Amino acid sequence: MRAESLACREQLGVDLTVQSPPPRRPSRSIVAAFCAALAAAPLPAHAFEIFGIKLFGSRDPAQEDLTIGDPQRYEVEFAVADDDIGKKLKAASTLWADRDEPASGAAGLIAKARGDYRRLLAALYAEGRYGGTISIRIDGREASGLAPDATLSQPARVAVAVDPGPLFHFRQADVVNQAPPTADRHDRVDDPRDEGFAPGAVARSGAVLRAERLAVEAWRQQGYARAEIAERRVEAAHGENVIDARIAVAPGRKAHYGPVTVEGAERVDAGWIAWMTGLRHGQEYDPDDIKRASTRIARLDLFRAARFQEAEFVNDDGLLPITYIVQERLPRRFGVGGTWSSVDGGGIEAFWLHRNLFGRAERLKIEGKVAGIGQTFKPDEFTYRVGASFVKPGVYTPDTSFSASLFGDREVLEAYTRTAVTLGAGLTHEFTEELSGRLFATAARSRFDDDEFGRRDFMTVGLAGGLTYDSRDNAADATRGVFLETVVEPFYEFERGNPAIRATAEARAYYGFGKEARLVLAGRLKLGMLAGPPAAELPPDLLFFAGGGGSVRGYAYRNIGVTTPSGNVIGGRSLTEASIEARMRVTPSIGLVAFADAGYVGADAVPSFDDRLRVGVGGGLRYITGLGPIRLDVAVPLDRRPGDPSVAFYVGLGQAF
Repeated sequence: MRAESLACREQLGVDLTVQSPPPRRPSRSIVAAFCAALAAAPLPAHAFEIFGIKLFGSRDPAQEDLTIGDPQRYEVEFAVADDDIGKKLKAASTLWADRDEPASGAAGLIAKARGDYRRLLAALYAEGRYGGTISIRIDGREASGLAPDATLSQPARVAVAVDPGPLFHFRQADVVNQAPPTADRHDRVDDPRDEGFAPGAVARSGAVLRAERLAVEAWRQQGYARAEIAERRVEAAHGENVIDARIAVAPGRKAHYGPVTVEGAERVDAGWIAWMTGLRHGQEYDPDDIKRASTRIARLDLFRAARFQEAEFVNDDGLLPITYIVQERLPRRFGVGGTWSSVDGGGIEAFWLHRNLFGRAERLKIEGKVAGIGQTFKPDEFTYRVGASFVKPGVYTPDTSFSASLFGDREVLEAYTRTAVTLGAGLTHEFTEELSGRLFATAARSRFDDDEFGRRDFMTVGLAGGLTYDSRDNAADATRGVFLETVVEPFYEFERGNPAIRATAEARAYYGFGKEARLVLAGRLKLGMLAGPPAAELPPDLLFFAGGGGSVRGYAYRNIGVTTPSGNVIGGRSLTEASIEARMRVTPSIGLVAFADAGYVGADAVPSFDDRLRVGVGGGLRYITGLGPIRLDVAVPLDRRPGDPSVAFYVGLGQAF
């Protein structure tokens, strides 16, 4: 056994010393058995990994499932003493995963079985089991000894027997040349000892991999871009069931950014893209800068694929040249979409987009929308919206954008009908990955018709400033993180000479249970106030309403407001909304949701809650797609009034919040 182990070490090119264990039953040690299998196998040698490191060969799946001969059916049985490990071994086995499908001939089944030696071995290592044995027998014969053209029964009987062996622990777990501690919290990296690479811990192979990654990353965070593992030594002492592991890091030379070169740019200004990365010549290297640059440029939506490629060596002057390799998208795009709810009817919208108008990611979008279809079939009672928006990124800094928009609207709601032209222009700045701010100048000319006040005209000019903090892991389907936003809008209404100020604050929180977050609790709270003249002298679209798919489900869109003595519903000067959802992932593509929404609109800037809180409850179905979940919600209003639906249905893309 000792000779076989040493031969395996020479063949694989890794220092894996196996001390001779005490006498055992005839089955060989797992390392020796696998080396013997490799030596005996007339098929080409497959890739082999120890601690997740590919030592030789390729990982071409075609080598494992050669298309030879007729389909070979088989039945497989697993025999593992430990049930928990048995589940993990089955998850690693292609024999088990593909058991319902025939293999590509006898050679394909034999190749699949031989590949499972490696997979099962890696799964045992991942659980800290280094003294186990693996037997894969096909029709009573060990798969490692079968020729590719062996004759098998139909169906073949495959028996996988694994003795996991004893649990190994680290006796020694050393990181040589570990990075010094840093005072900068942004450069701190978890200690490998806290991730399981420590004496006395279970010697899982993943702990060694994590230790290597963390040890290298700690140096990279301090500017050593080409840090690497210089030595890796893992020794198993079977007699004592322990592992001695030692990894040494070579940090290399400290790096600063050299020139940034862009490859693959055709319609986009390559020099401008290099500037947009924010990687300034001579600045100390930081992998977080690379990550931020990738996120910033991804927001431009210019490229189908893009990646940074760092030079292999740091130059003698300490500079690290960097190449940004891109593949451009087509600059023009056209899209059509739709929404529907049983309360608000259906909507159709379309847009035309140019994402690179002048060569520096200038974005022009022309869009139109028709809504309210189904509630009525009279064109003059539909809601219409048409307009254009323009975005110029990279103004003053790579994280600052200029935006301008012009829209014409005719909005037909239960509470009012609005005909308006609005104009906005301003700047948006990304302070960090989570924190952004914006400041816009706005102007609107509008006409409103409603039952309470009749026809009124308004002309408003103002500012809109906001801050947003967003730490969600996925904006369309969050499982953790928070979203905080506050917006302040001072404005002046010229027709009646009234100044006013409008403010809103919203908080959303998400908490997923378990590693896969199959159950997520989500909550939302929104508050609003408007200080200034009475409601009769303010544009209704700046007053507060509640109700609808993104507000209080079960009620019509913007149909919760202040009820006047004449029985009409008008907007209020304060708003309170709250929602809670429980989201359960039933399968990888199907989810269920239960929710409750509540909303209150007050006549005064400070809510008095002298009217009843409107509450809607319901459930929903989610179909998970790459763009986000397709949402189907059913809601019931608990405080139904005349004109409110008994049941409301909503369909859309993305979670409700």
